[in-house]
Amino acid sequence: MDANASPAALRRIALCGFASMFTMRFCDALLPALAQEFATTSGDTARVISGFALAYGVMQLFYGPAGDKFGKLRVIALASLGCALAHSVALFAPNLDMLAWARMLCGATAAGVIPLAMAWIGDNVAYQQRQVRLAQLLSATVSGMIAGQWLGGVAAVTVGWRMGFAGIALLFLIAGLALWQQSRQGRNSNNDGNSAAGNAANAAAPISTSARWGAVLREPWARKILLLAAIEGALAYGALSFIPQHLHSYGGLSLPAAGASLALFGLGGITYSRLAGRLLARWGEVGLARIGGAGLCLGYGLLAWLPHWALALPACALAGFGFYALHNTLQVQATQMAPAARGTAVALFACTLFLGQSVGISLDGWVVDRYSAIPVFISTALSLLGLSAVVAWLIQRQQRQQSQSPSAR
Repeated sequence: MDANASPAALRRIALCGFASMFTMRFCDALLPALAQEFATTSGDTARVISGFALAYGVMQLFYGPAGDKFGKLRVIALASLGCALAHSVALFAPNLDMLAWARMLCGATAAGVIPLAMAWIGDNVAYQQRQVRLAQLLSATVSGMIAGQWLGGVAAVTVGWRMGFAGIALLFLIAGLALWQQSRQGRNSNNDGNSAAGNAANAAAPISTSARWGAVLREPWARKILLLAAIEGALAYGALSFIPQHLHSYGGLSLPAAGASLALFGLGGITYSRLAGRLLARWGEVGLARIGGAGLCLGYGLLAWLPHWALALPACALAGFGFYALHNTLQVQATQMAPAARGTAVALFACTLFLGQSVGISLDGWVVDRYSAIPVFISTALSLLGLSAVVAWLIQRQQRQQSQSPSAR
């Protein structure tokens, strides 16, 4: 590991990642409460999630090149401070329309954290250690997801969602200031926390933003990974947003209990992160993709059946384990799509993932309002099983082509 990837920098990046995922999932368990307060449906209130995801995805087109040009730590810190301000706006929203716009602003600022954190690790940590460091970041972000999902439900029946946004604003303020201090230390050493390898890669990267995008999109393998990420986001994240509403309506759980049950999705992800090294050694990337698809199919299938609320506990955990097994496989591919413009490449990966999520939430919301979440979960289970098979096949073919290339001999 490069000396600049200090434990202090990693901890501060992890805190920003925790806050970013916390706010991303905070509204999942709030949909029924927001629907009641604003006298509308859960599908309509889902705009506070889909708008966040849309802005999060689109803004990656800005943050990736900005991180490559100005320094990733600096941009992450400024984005975190901006997110603190955005949540201060959201907590005063007088109606659902204004709340949806404020949440879009939250998504636009939170977008500058996790993908650039992944890219910074890619710049500063040797490939042999990268999986471990990415898994540590994954633990922080998944912990944020668990806390956001659970505390969203708690806030709905205790202090209210407005005070919840106030707490998130304070969290981002603390995280942003801590990382800004770290970035200033790096800037004073003319480095901004980037390794020599990362600086060399950035120097070799195309100068203009459009050229950086082009450098990534010209790669056939990158285009495949980006398409797969968009489909994964639409399927997995779209259905995820309606699990609390389903457990509340069909399982009879209170909002805090529904949020706590959904938090097991994150626990499944943390379990995966702890076992990732051993699973990778035993099954390889191809096997991990297939395992991920099987877990997702079984988890969402059990949620569709749901004869008793207790079945939701293992179902959410299985779906979470499966999602992160599949998603982490795609993440590793994303960090290697274009090493000379890694910030842009990883940001484009996040862009397609969350644009897919926005589309998925909108479509699933339409189905939920007219029928229920059951057909959403059934179609998601089968589609993700098929997607994982495609991912495994493509990675296997890519590995075979690389082993047969003259440079590999």
